[in-house]
Amino acid sequence: MTLSSLAAFVGLCLILALTPGPDSFLVLRYSLSNVKAGLSAGLGSSLGSIFWAGLVGIGLAALLEQSAEAYRVVKIIGGLYLIYLGISAFIHSRRGQPTRHEQDAPENGPKLRSSFFAGLVSCMLNPKVGLFFLAVVPQFLPPGEASFGQTMILGVIDFAISMLYLGVLSLVATKAVLWLKKPSVTKALERTSAAILTALGLGTAVSANS
Repeated sequence: MTLSSLAAFVGLCLILALTPGPDSFLVLRYSLSNVKAGLSAGLGSSLGSIFWAGLVGIGLAALLEQSAEAYRVVKIIGGLYLIYLGISAFIHSRRGQPTRHEQDAPENGPKLRSSFFAGLVSCMLNPKVGLFFLAVVPQFLPPGEASFGQTMILGVIDFAISMLYLGVLSLVATKAVLWLKKPSVTKALERTSAAILTALGLGTAVSANS
């Protein structure tokens, strides 16, 4: 891969990362509790890129392009999962906001494993990410020399860019919450992110049948 083609791939990955989607809203939602939870969700979502790169490398991702039914099933499952996350976030916001000390306590707030799992599963069930890799990655592989290893390298590059963006987003969101220091504002933001996640899930599930 030439330097110019690598730069072009990095640019496309940046566009994908900066485009608002479930990963951004998940990170924002968990960052309202603490920065570690937000970073954990970002790590999980970013690792989803490596998952899809692996599927492209072994040829399984092509099934999404060739089978409308497979694409529809993945899309519906992904939409239902986002609805579940949105409803869960809304229920959590209705329970009241803990104090700052309680938020920092390890037994309170989102568990790191659950936030990581939410980000990872959300990306794994997002067929649009898979189609991005399916459509874009082959264009940056040497003709006739494509290999699983080269595909995974491109997946790692996308992972790094996504993690950098989502990490910054998590830090900024956490600092903003600390600066505002108003439970009512935090609750409003949490409910807004919950509503957006639910709406994204509904839109994804409904569009799967169109």
